[in-house]
Amino acid sequence: MDLEDPSSLDALFDDVPDLDAVVCCAANGPLVDLVSAADAEISTGVQGKLLGQVALARRAVRHLRDGGSVTLTGGTFSTPLAGGSLGALINSGLEGFVRNAAGELSRNLRINLISPGWIKETLDSMGMDSAAGTPVSEVARAYVEVVEGSAQGRIVRP
Repeated sequence: MDLEDPSSLDALFDDVPDLDAVVCCAANGPLVDLVSAADAEISTGVQGKLLGQVALARRAVRHLRDGGSVTLTGGTFSTPLAGGSLGALINSGLEGFVRNAAGELSRNLRINLISPGWIKETLDSMGMDSAAGTPVSEVARAYVEVVEGSAQGRIVRP
């Protein structure tokens, strides 16, 4: 499915009804320079990672069984990052959306956000220092805990 194509989201949920959980970890956002970024780059970043996940969540809650769970993916960095202002906007938007959407859900539905920083293995593959990265196994464990647990409206930073 394509987070930027609502019809692909609709097709997914038409094909797979009555779900216990929906987890989205497919979204990413570009690192772009605030001063030189084109409006289209900003719009594309917001559309894919922020609005695409919002569209997914909106559709998912209509197809989840009572007590079901939606888990989205954001990002967080401990210090400012060159080219990271768009990512900060998107990730802050996701956090606000999840916190507030949690209060709007009925039928004991839950929504949470996993918001890791750099993944250790990603940094390794990019030839960067991975000492500050979070091992992917810790990130995976965070997804499992929010899906199988009772967390509601939480922003989890593994």
